[in-house]
Amino acid sequence: MTAAAADYYFANDVSQTVICMFYPDERNPLPSLRTSGCLVLCTLILVACVVPLLLVNAAQSALENLHLSPGAAMLVLFATVLGSPINLPLVRYPLPNEVEVPVLHPLAGTPGYPQYRRLRQEMLVAVNVGGCIVPLLLAVWLLRHIVAGPPAVLTTLLAGVVLNTAVCWYFARPVRGFGIALPLFIPAAVALTVTWAGLGRDAALEDFLAPVAFVSGISGPLFGADLLHWKDFQKVSAGVVSIGGAGTWDGIVVAGLLSALLA
Repeated sequence: MTAAAADYYFANDVSQTVICMFYPDERNPLPSLRTSGCLVLCTLILVACVVPLLLVNAAQSALENLHLSPGAAMLVLFATVLGSPINLPLVRYPLPNEVEVPVLHPLAGTPGYPQYRRLRQEMLVAVNVGGCIVPLLLAVWLLRHIVAGPPAVLTTLLAGVVLNTAVCWYFARPVRGFGIALPLFIPAAVALTVTWAGLGRDAALEDFLAPVAFVSGISGPLFGADLLHWKDFQKVSAGVVSIGGAGTWDGIVVAGLLSALLA
């Protein structure tokens, strides 16, 4: 009896412990709050570590679909990332508004000497290396492969470029203080639709799907959203308007890589 009673008491004690673990005392919520906070923090750290690796792997797979070796694909990816902070200036436009700037002079602030002076604002139009130049150079390199293919490949490419440019021009809008805004997945959707419609039914043209989709994908944001909205840059009233300015995650790069990956 004594042993059985001891076993029963032990089991009862364990059950109480388990219940306390899953149903903490409402009068003392601190342990549960600490546990929840640790779980949320660990989840955020895990997501922050895993998501970039998944994105890099997807980008490399998309570049390898463009007939690049793994080493060349990684080189293009590094060039895109490293070139993202670099903007090459193209032209400056004066803006109608003026701002007051402090005068850096030993006599500034003394009676009769101005503390501020008025300057007219300027807008700088630049081109981003990682978000525009790198994908554009890759597209020029892919044109050799596309032009060497059957006439249907070049016809599909021209149709994709024209249609994607028109669609992106229609949906792009200047946003004050930001730049030219365009829904992210529209260029890739148009490029994939035209590419599959023109080449998807012929198995012999399978090698041209990704290159045609990539070139068609980047043409929409570049020509339709940026270049054809050049006159709207002054409506933005931003200090710097950069073509491909979001760098690695600019619409030009995302549209091209997504088109190549899904093609």
